[in-house]
Amino acid sequence: MRWLWTPAWIARHVAMVVLVVGFLGLGWWQISRAAAGNSLSWGYAVEWPIFAGFVVYVWWREVRLARRNAEAAAEPPADPADAPAVEPAPAATIGARPAVRRPVRVARVPVDGAPGDDADLAAYNDYLSWLNANPGAKPGDYPG
Repeated sequence: MRWLWTPAWIARHVAMVVLVVGFLGLGWWQISRAAAGNSLSWGYAVEWPIFAGFVVYVWWREVRLARRNAEAAAEPPADPADAPAVEPAPAATIGARPAVRRPVRVARVPVDGAPGDDADLAAYNDYLSWLNANPGAKPGDYPG
């Protein structure tokens, strides 16, 4: 459990405690405002403790993930000669990461017809070239 006391983890622990105390304090403040007659504050009084619970949940998940990674790193690598011959599990098992594979090449098929066959596209390209040639002109000045 030494990995929980590194400077990065101490910063995470402190951030979690500060956020939880702050969120619960804001929830208490909203309860006092709601009791004074501000009805909108009842919603906020419920919302702030939920935020605090979410912070605790994320912190707990991070601790579990770090513990799992530390345990996996501490295990000695298995000797492949001692392991029984077992077929590898398929890549689509639940909770498994997807396998990294080579990229697939896709053949590009050329479009049938010449690029100038579309009259609307040609007119639009003429309009754009005119706008480029006349940078101060307004779209209403286009002669075409």
